[in-house]
Amino acid sequence: MRPLLIYVHGFKSSSQSQKAEEVRHHILSHSLPIDFLAPTFANYPQQSYQQLCQLIHEHKDVKSRQVALIGSSLGGFMATSVAQRMGLRAVLVNPAVHPYRLIGKALGEHLNPYTGERFVLDQSHLDELKAIELDHLDHPERLLVMLQTGDETLDYRDAQDYYKGCLQIVEQGGDHRFQHFDRHLPRLLTFLQLVQDP
Repeated sequence: MRPLLIYVHGFKSSSQSQKAEEVRHHILSHSLPIDFLAPTFANYPQQSYQQLCQLIHEHKDVKSRQVALIGSSLGGFMATSVAQRMGLRAVLVNPAVHPYRLIGKALGEHLNPYTGERFVLDQSHLDELKAIELDHLDHPERLLVMLQTGDETLDYRDAQDYYKGCLQIVEQGGDHRFQHFDRHLPRLLTFLQLVQDP
């Protein structure tokens, strides 16, 4: 059975994320034997986390199918927790570390520009993020972390420290979206053990 790669988007994003589209295009243009999913997850942390876990259970239980994750920003935070708890490999792109600290400064109403959905974040959602967070990484070798020092949203040094036991790609400059992400895709898919070494 073909392996499955799931893309986990960030805060106020969706399946239409540019990086998700780049992954999809790479797989199709190279005719890679990989199934790819990039769902639009809920705007609320616990609901989004449960959706991701359920999606993995639905596919992983079928003939022990191989599942891997790519998570960006808040999606990187979610992917970290799920991958470590479920024994998966994951690539994390400018992942959020302690996201409740950042989102805690922006409680209130938000608009998802992709879906048009309005939603309200309160203290209960910060508590959900804290409950999802891992105190430590039991299997750092299963994670590859991609950081750009020009990230205008997150301090890349927080991720450098939190993921210090993981393989890291740290590029100077760039931004939170991670410029030229697509050029890394062959290496990422090899790390995720979805393709063989060239």
